[in-house]
Amino acid sequence: MTRKIDIFDTTLRDGEQSPGASMNTEEKLVIARELLRLNVDVIEAGFPISSPGDFESVRRIAELAGDAATVCALTRAVEKDIDSAADALRYAKRPRIHTGIGVSPSHMRDKLRITEDECVERAVKCVSYAKKFVEDVQFYAEDAGRSDFAFLARVIEAVVAAGATVVNIPDTTGYSLPEDFGARIKYLMDHVKGIENVTVSVHCHNDLGMATALSLAGVRNGATQIECTINGLGERAGNTAMEEVVMAMRMHGAELDAHTDINTREFIKASRLVSSITGMNVQANKAIVGANAFAHSSGIHQDGVLKKRDTYEIIDPAEVGVGASQIVLTARSGHAALKHRLEELGYVYEGDELDRIYTAFLDVADKKKEVYDEDLEALVNESDRELTALYTLEGVQVSCGFPLKPTATVTLRGPEGDERTVCDWGTGPIDAVYKAIDQIVQVDNDLSEFAVTAVTRGIDALGEVTVRVKAAGGEVYVGRGADGDIIVSSAKAYLNALNRLLAEKR
Repeated sequence: MTRKIDIFDTTLRDGEQSPGASMNTEEKLVIARELLRLNVDVIEAGFPISSPGDFESVRRIAELAGDAATVCALTRAVEKDIDSAADALRYAKRPRIHTGIGVSPSHMRDKLRITEDECVERAVKCVSYAKKFVEDVQFYAEDAGRSDFAFLARVIEAVVAAGATVVNIPDTTGYSLPEDFGARIKYLMDHVKGIENVTVSVHCHNDLGMATALSLAGVRNGATQIECTINGLGERAGNTAMEEVVMAMRMHGAELDAHTDINTREFIKASRLVSSITGMNVQANKAIVGANAFAHSSGIHQDGVLKKRDTYEIIDPAEVGVGASQIVLTARSGHAALKHRLEELGYVYEGDELDRIYTAFLDVADKKKEVYDEDLEALVNESDRELTALYTLEGVQVSCGFPLKPTATVTLRGPEGDERTVCDWGTGPIDAVYKAIDQIVQVDNDLSEFAVTAVTRGIDALGEVTVRVKAAGGEVYVGRGADGDIIVSSAKAYLNALNRLLAEKR
């Protein structure tokens, strides 16, 4: 069996410190319920001394969690902070006080203005004081990532002797390189007396984009708890993202000698919930929970995934709560992806027929960022209409504007394969197009209805035109045409109606 790595979620504390991501008590309770569904080991519920709202949040989450998770409250190395945390946690079945102090030269010299001896003294004092209220005390060595190795070991050994059950080694500024941070954890494991009897935790920030790598380096070198947040929310560039580090351990459990008990199928739900409550949207290319995490638009990738998913996906989307892989149709998509999507829509094309649809698809895809199912339906229908047409549209060009007279030049291919081009004018560009078509087709009719609808969403949507024409005998024929250009759609629709009229006359 691999080592169990505890997941310490700090979305409700460090995550909330992300500018613009503050939450009220009710919102924190909603997220806390989701954290329990995720089966996290520890919920850091807040910083009770900071405000009455935070105090109340910690108190209510402590009641909510019961035996399901440890509930943790943050403090500084100050007795009144610890008193407040103990009070907020009084109804918790598994309470933990998280206290600590800065240990880097920068923090001791510039922020706290204390000596190394004073730092050790204050660290021991805060842990000893917290032990009066709870058995489970976690000590954080703030800015440990920039501290002196030997001094950090001295502080950690002192707090372990004072009764700390968890020691948190944060890379508070996200400064470290993964191999250096891993070496720091290994140094502590090799040099701190009694460290084998406590949980070693890592809390890494993403200032250089390496929070997940830093946390995994910590685990590889002996850490057994990772502090993280949903979506990587947190101060500045954020914290280690829970979904990333958990799935990394799932993929590389044997190499890291690590596993978690997280219910990963809740990740997408949790991600969307936190985004909704905080207003902090997840970037599309975010690992695991981003909109594009399981989406494929490259033809080569689409072909591979359709043949066997793991050619381009190391994670089954279902494992993290995503329904399935997404095949996104774009100009980079190949025949395989188009054929697959058409079959999902109920259309089966092979050989030349598929090539014909694919050519039409590329024409649309070059004009749009993404081709949707509705676009494909319109393309298939348009292709079928052209196959049975007596007259087909080979080209159309219009000229209009103020004070110009609207004119249209239209080229049609006739039933015998001959092409004819004519030019005409009208009250508007579409009227001019229709008059030019009438010159070529020469069939009596009256246009009784003209309607335009967008096939899909977005400014680049295909436009579908529906027309009704009435023949000399009173019969009504419906024609439809779809294209990214509304003039072309209109020409195709009118021609489709006339083709139906002519086919019936034959």
